[in-house]
Amino acid sequence: MTASMFHSADAYDRLMGRYLPTLAPAFADLARVEHGQRALDVGCGPGGLSTELAERLGASHVTGVDPSPAFVAACRERVPGAVVVEGVAEALPFADDAFDASLSSLVVGFMSDAPRGVAEMARVTRPGGAVALNFWDIERMQALGAFWRAAGRAIGAKPDDRALLGSHEGDLARLLEDAGLVDVRSTELNAVGQYTNADDLWSGYTAGIGLLGKYVAGLDPGQLSAIREALVEDLPDPDAPFCLHATAWAAVGTVPA
Repeated sequence: MTASMFHSADAYDRLMGRYLPTLAPAFADLARVEHGQRALDVGCGPGGLSTELAERLGASHVTGVDPSPAFVAACRERVPGAVVVEGVAEALPFADDAFDASLSSLVVGFMSDAPRGVAEMARVTRPGGAVALNFWDIERMQALGAFWRAAGRAIGAKPDDRALLGSHEGDLARLLEDAGLVDVRSTELNAVGQYTNADDLWSGYTAGIGLLGKYVAGLDPGQLSAIREALVEDLPDPDAPFCLHATAWAAVGTVPA
């Protein structure tokens, strides 16, 4: 897992963080996170999922880990009382059986070695505990779809994010099964992002986050202007608030005794 794909907490919020208030509760439900447990948030980012875990468990029962110093600082600020450390999924700095549940939200596709990362999550989770993953179904993430439709029409661009691990049905379940988890269950989770206007939507694309941010950073001003114009044309009222929907694949398994 690498920090190079991300920048500031504010930038992350503009593209992806706005979906966590609806995604995180559904994900925590899937993992059966409940009072009295100790939970680990792998790739915690600025704290979208950690916030939900803290509300259920109390912040002192939540630990977050992320490779980005900026995200670690933001998560500590947003979830006071939680333990948040810098580190990578592939080498978690925790003892065996340290947690009752380990969750990773929207991270698998950016791990440098996802099978190892998931195996590490299983290692630090007690027997009988849950390991849970989610990742966007890129094809059903409306914000990304809106960008690539506009970019395709404006400059002939094609999506470059469709091959990310976790973005296809069955990816997450296979990762859990290969890591030795049992009773693996898969489902879909729905999330909603709220936008104030077209400028708010566009700010996420130019925030420098993930593969999309890297792609946008390589465009010249003329290309960016053409894509933005095409994007605005697709919106019923670019000055009015609107929401976009997203679907994430999700899977949970149990650490065997």
